[in-house]
Amino acid sequence: MQAPSFQRTIGLYTAISLVIGSVIGSGIFMRPAEMAALLGSPLQILLVWVIGGVLTLFVGMVNAEVGAMLPETGGQYFFIRKMYGDFWAYLFGWANFAVINTAGTAGIAFICSQYAEYFFKLPKFSPAIEHSVMLHVPFIGEILPLENFGVKMLTVILLVILTVISYRSTKGGGALQVFLTAAKVLAIVLLIGGLFFSKDGSAKNFIAHSAIVKPMGIALIAAMVAACNGALQAYDGLQNMINVAGEIKDPQKNIPRSMLIGIFACIGIYLLISAAMMYMLPIDEMAKSTLVASDAAEKAFGVIGGGIIAFLICLSVLGATNASILAPPRMTFAMAQRGKFFAFAGKVHPRFQTPGNALILHLVWMIIMVFSGSFDILANMYIFVVWLFNLLLVTGVFVLRKKMPDAVRPYKVWGYPFVPMIAILCTSFYLVMTLYTDINDYMLGKTHIINSLFGIALTATGIPFYFYFKRKYKLEVGT
Repeated sequence: MQAPSFQRTIGLYTAISLVIGSVIGSGIFMRPAEMAALLGSPLQILLVWVIGGVLTLFVGMVNAEVGAMLPETGGQYFFIRKMYGDFWAYLFGWANFAVINTAGTAGIAFICSQYAEYFFKLPKFSPAIEHSVMLHVPFIGEILPLENFGVKMLTVILLVILTVISYRSTKGGGALQVFLTAAKVLAIVLLIGGLFFSKDGSAKNFIAHSAIVKPMGIALIAAMVAACNGALQAYDGLQNMINVAGEIKDPQKNIPRSMLIGIFACIGIYLLISAAMMYMLPIDEMAKSTLVASDAAEKAFGVIGGGIIAFLICLSVLGATNASILAPPRMTFAMAQRGKFFAFAGKVHPRFQTPGNALILHLVWMIIMVFSGSFDILANMYIFVVWLFNLLLVTGVFVLRKKMPDAVRPYKVWGYPFVPMIAILCTSFYLVMTLYTDINDYMLGKTHIINSLFGIALTATGIPFYFYFKRKYKLEVGT
């Protein structure tokens, strides 16, 4: 049976812009400081951006083969269903609701609230009060809902406002997205150009190692993996291009070209932004910074310049938050309409013609996520779960080559089977080392929660719901 065909209207330049626009988000404005604190080496930080980009590219190439072969609405949800069946597809859909989309969006919004502190200090409880309310999750750690309370409250307010906009009008949410994307581009251009042309920077910062942070041996490997965690979060978003692989002109050439050019452009941009920050801030100063982009800009342009950059970063992050609020509830909505989620989430608002209930459900869960952790906890938790499913997807290319050997494949992954195998090995190593580092940091008292296990636990809560919805759907169909 011939595979269903879509009109191929997306050219190379559109596909490239889709890759770059989807990938470049908010992580670049926070992660360099975290990397500096982990590695203490400017060159190792730059290497991490390259490693994260190349691994993302390998996984993207594997997904592109499947996307071009199965150009169906639903993207990766549909891919997993074809590879492994309904259970794993459902668990992926549940993970998107419970962790990936909600925790990820809450984590992005955190950045905007943190950069808002450049302009005004948000209220914060004393350590004694912050630890007075502690929720213990067995085998995972402690949740401190009162920690950084002012930042969390502003994050909640931002999530509510943006959800209301998307609830009332999809068109309004889209128009806001255009404006906020322009702010992102302006922030990046000013940050790179302004910092490199500042007379207060120093090229010596690129070779000066930290006097404090000097990981070696297994500690260096763990630090590199933890730093890669941040890089992989910053590169997240390539799936948006993969989801339209069936609509790209001349896919054999344009899919690999758009991914190669797009990802290497993102690697170049991330390297330039990180290098610009390093040019202004010595590695130890960078490691201590909580608002690293604004601190670098303030050193170059003064308080006003730092404020302008902080404001543009806030707008840029709001853009990433708005996009994450606008689109992901559609998957929850689609699952509900297919009898695989709570029925009320699959209803269209009678007046606004939006998936209103799904948006509200996501908002409620995002607020819970906000009070469960900080930016680092939420971002690291959701990216770990993303790469768990990436491992399934990459392995799935071997499954589909065996199950559907005669299927039309407009694009075949370059370097098969070696590229998928490299991606599987690197992803497995990353996941094992991340789990080891998270548990070790918790045992040493460096963190109060095991991020990766928290993400796994939230994903696993979907298992009983799978059997509940499966039974409920069968009963309804039977009647």
